[in-house]
Amino acid sequence: MLAMDQIHRIRQLYYEQGLNISEIAKREGKDWKTVRKYIDQQDFNIPEAGPAPRPSYPKLEPYKPLIDQWLLGDLKAPRKQRHTAKRVYARLKEEDANFNCSYRLVAQYVSEKKQSLNLKHSAGYIPLIHYPGEAQADFGEAVFFENGIKHTGKYFVIDFPYSNAGYVQLHYGENMECLLESLKAIFEHIGGVPTEIWFDNTSTIVTKIMRGGGRELTERFVRFQEHYGFIAKFMNPHSGNEKGGVENKVGYDRRNFFVPIPRFISIQKYNSELLKLCDEDTDRNHYRYEEETISERFEIDTKALRILPDIPFDTAQYKCVSTDKWGKFSLYGGKHIYSASPGFAQQEIWIKVTAEEVIALDQKQQVIAKHRRLYGDEVQESMQWLPYLKFIAKKPRSLRNSGIYTMMPESMQQYLDNCQNSERGKILKVLSELTERSGFENAVQTVDQAIAYQANDAASLQNLFRRLFSDMPELPPLQLPSDVPALTQLPSGIQQYDTFLERRCSG
Repeated sequence: MLAMDQIHRIRQLYYEQGLNISEIAKREGKDWKTVRKYIDQQDFNIPEAGPAPRPSYPKLEPYKPLIDQWLLGDLKAPRKQRHTAKRVYARLKEEDANFNCSYRLVAQYVSEKKQSLNLKHSAGYIPLIHYPGEAQADFGEAVFFENGIKHTGKYFVIDFPYSNAGYVQLHYGENMECLLESLKAIFEHIGGVPTEIWFDNTSTIVTKIMRGGGRELTERFVRFQEHYGFIAKFMNPHSGNEKGGVENKVGYDRRNFFVPIPRFISIQKYNSELLKLCDEDTDRNHYRYEEETISERFEIDTKALRILPDIPFDTAQYKCVSTDKWGKFSLYGGKHIYSASPGFAQQEIWIKVTAEEVIALDQKQQVIAKHRRLYGDEVQESMQWLPYLKFIAKKPRSLRNSGIYTMMPESMQQYLDNCQNSERGKILKVLSELTERSGFENAVQTVDQAIAYQANDAASLQNLFRRLFSDMPELPPLQLPSDVPALTQLPSGIQQYDTFLERRCSG
């Protein structure tokens, strides 16, 4: 099997440069069957072009050290007082009367050298002409509330400069999963794939910027790119002007979709709503071609899109991790800790990581525990108690020695301490059932109520849970018909009851 960068090269020669299979096989030194296999490949779920050849300047070779010296000196000079290619050419002619290189040759070398020294701030501007089907992508930052919890997250924006249409997706952070899930959702919503997409040199995609402008890309991104067939292009460093369209769209989306601060229950459902809002937003007139709406121009964009592949791309990341003696594992350099199960302590398990979830899997890919993905630089822990409660309910006598006891909330420890040994197994089973039914927090709240009522048995715990969390309607007072006689107040006290009963008997 060929490496991903070789596959990328073969497909680039065929789809972008128009070479036939025989020409590619001869150029790359591969069998024509192998070349045809990777040209026809559609699924890149299962397991970069190299740097451009550096130009040589033999006539300029004696003068390179001097040019390099001048340009290195520019690193300490004000931006407006640095050497241009014309100034370098003029100085070389002044320094050596026999200098006979062309200005074009000098300009090419100066451009390459400035690029390597990050001095060339004005190179490679994107043309102002935008063709249908092309797109630009970027991230912005926004605050939102999910289930009443405040998040400072990131939103992904894709902009189509030809029509000024754009689409947005919201996430907890900015990473490969957020990027790929956003692109996939937008591709499927609009029914096609942009011919090319311009990106920043974000570390999520680009691992290295090479001399001459080449990029080393992460393998997952290259797989995604080949799967959907778009061309990825990248901005020059420090050249924000090259993607002014999407940067304007990032600000527009913040003002129009995230003001006021959005509040919702599920980020997945909210992202579906955002795609619909973006559709509605295309009904306005284009800012430049006022006689046309954005949606009318976007129809031309969509006609230029590539066809969606038949096989969907799995955007999740799969990793093999080791658990500790409590059945927990960590990500993000140990800062984010997740529970699996005590039954999988000190073992290797698989995890599936998406933009919103971290899912622990056993060797058969069955779910052990699901977590909302943690974000942020601080140490955090996500605990799913159900596997732990189910595990210890089978061995209630080993509760104190299991290590699980010390992990429990203090109120739950107190409650289990006050229970009789014969009831502890039943109570642990009830707690696992309550956790599975409505979450660990509700189970803890039920325990708090049980402590207040000194109810230390399993049946009372279940009844308290029903009282607290069962959705039972409150009935209105019963209205008696008019022909039913009103009830009289019965006498209080035993003697009065005796007198009352004697009177009834004698009657």
